[in-house]
Amino acid sequence: MNTTVRTPAPPRLVVGISGASGVVYGARVLDALRELGVESHLVVTRAALLTLSQETDFTPDQLTAKADVAHRLNDVGATIASGSFRTLGMIVAPCSVRTMSEIATGVTSTLLTRAADVTLKERRPLVLMVRETPLHLGHLRTMTALAEMGAVIAPPLPAFYAKPDSLEQMIDQSVGRALDVFGLDWSAVRRWEGLKGGAEA
Repeated sequence: MNTTVRTPAPPRLVVGISGASGVVYGARVLDALRELGVESHLVVTRAALLTLSQETDFTPDQLTAKADVAHRLNDVGATIASGSFRTLGMIVAPCSVRTMSEIATGVTSTLLTRAADVTLKERRPLVLMVRETPLHLGHLRTMTALAEMGAVIAPPLPAFYAKPDSLEQMIDQSVGRALDVFGLDWSAVRRWEGLKGGAEA
């Protein structure tokens, strides 16, 4: 008789950072997960590293140090490439149009898009913080296809009702709302508390 008792897997979230503008969103996702006690598994594209150098003062090593586990982009044998590796799901922040399109086709060429494909096939939440504007019809059709597959399209848009005092607060609001999809309640989010005094019918 097998009496082996399995220890429950820790809460884990896969974080992809692709080459669209807004690499700081991915960095703040990693900060939030550390605060929330969620194990982060990071994979970053080469284009994202170029964006990192243009938009922030972070080095690649400083970015990956924010994650509990950092995977190489071409390591298709990594844990996150398998559906048997249990996670809460995956977020791609930011998500470029190229990455979005690759996920939509299922023809994956990197660990990032493979992990996203695994997330979809396992029916786990996949959140794509798509960064592009304006959007042409092909972009919109790709987003529709992904939504039909079960992905959540969550462009990082400002919530002005939160009355942000800084760019950092606007970023954190978008990140926190994306994490809501996974049932993660980050303290940086400013929640809507209704109209003061109520509204007349």
